[in-house]
Amino acid sequence: MKGKNIVILGTLDTKGEQILFLKGRIVGRGHRAVVVDLSMGGEPLFEADLTPREIALAGGKRIEEVKASKDRSMVTRVMEGGAIKKIGELYSDGRVDGIIAVGGASMALMGAHIMEGFAFGMPKIIVCPAAMPAYIRYWFGTMDVAIMQSIVEFAGLNDLLKDVLGRAAGAICGMVEEALPSGTLRVPEGSIAMTQFGFSEDCARYVRQYLEERGYVVYPFHAQGISDRAMDSLIDQGYFDGVIEIVPAGVMEEIFEGHRAAGPKRMEAAGRRGIPQVIAPCSINITGCGPTRKHHERYASRDRILKIDEIRAMTRFTTEELRTGAKVYAEKLNKARGPVKILVPTRGWSSLDREGSVLHAPEEDRVFVDELRKNLRPGIEIEELDLHLEDPPFALALVESFSRLR
Repeated sequence: MKGKNIVILGTLDTKGEQILFLKGRIVGRGHRAVVVDLSMGGEPLFEADLTPREIALAGGKRIEEVKASKDRSMVTRVMEGGAIKKIGELYSDGRVDGIIAVGGASMALMGAHIMEGFAFGMPKIIVCPAAMPAYIRYWFGTMDVAIMQSIVEFAGLNDLLKDVLGRAAGAICGMVEEALPSGTLRVPEGSIAMTQFGFSEDCARYVRQYLEERGYVVYPFHAQGISDRAMDSLIDQGYFDGVIEIVPAGVMEEIFEGHRAAGPKRMEAAGRRGIPQVIAPCSINITGCGPTRKHHERYASRDRILKIDEIRAMTRFTTEELRTGAKVYAEKLNKARGPVKILVPTRGWSSLDREGSVLHAPEEDRVFVDELRKNLRPGIEIEELDLHLEDPPFALALVESFSRLR
């Protein structure tokens, strides 16, 4: 097997001994280790393939300025920017097949920012002893990155740390050996992205079935705020020929800081690409109000609450919140370069708000629909159906509408 190029990100002034050990393990497996030194202080244990001096210059500063500066945020941005540029040059030359970052929390965050520029399928690993939940969500973003918690600190080179680094070397080497050549990963023609979650399970199952019966290949994404954002990222990278948004609620959750917030750019990628979009309103009208929700008291004090379990409960958005949300959805959809259609089931928008549920309030849902219709540009159709979102005929209507847009 031909050896692959594995970029190692780290700081050789503080973690040189550990990075040298990792490099040796990678080389011992028949691969080439390209060490990128992001040191901003002392002298390195050995000279890297990309030195701090080269990286700082690429980032717009001399290394002497970086070392003398007291502005940690500024010098971090400089070194990140320089590394992104220099590693990008290596990638353009076909010299990056995988990337691994090793160090503390600062190195993990820098590594994550550097890795963001690499497409889905490029092997990426962050090894860090401080893989705390509060940090990890910033490292992951929407990337297919593996986080390895080392447990032991990167200080010295004891037997436990050697074991960790040996496994990290094995992991990244195994990943590059299995990965397809960079830029060759494709999905077949007729590939459709679809958002779903637990409260749209029946709808999603039928949509997938009906699409597959028509020869489409379906790629479902769980709309919990990360996977749906990742879907948009893949759309931007050229994947998929269309999207059925059963659960576009990440936009609403972003506005009102819910658990499933999907970032300020959610639902914009398909419009930029000009691929067909068919949209249902699943869960746009409800939000979490359990004990872990941000601004818990604001939502937990509302009259209508449906408790799901000890940590999950749902309540409705107010009519004013629905109006606000409708304007944001309209603004995003109005930018679309391709065809868009919205289908609205008038008997409920998820398995949680069927008739008889405390969350069932079709007259309030109407507020969202009317505001959306008022703000959408001509050419974007809203079709209302006397169905519930989980009814099989509604799933069929989504698929038939999509087929007509294609």
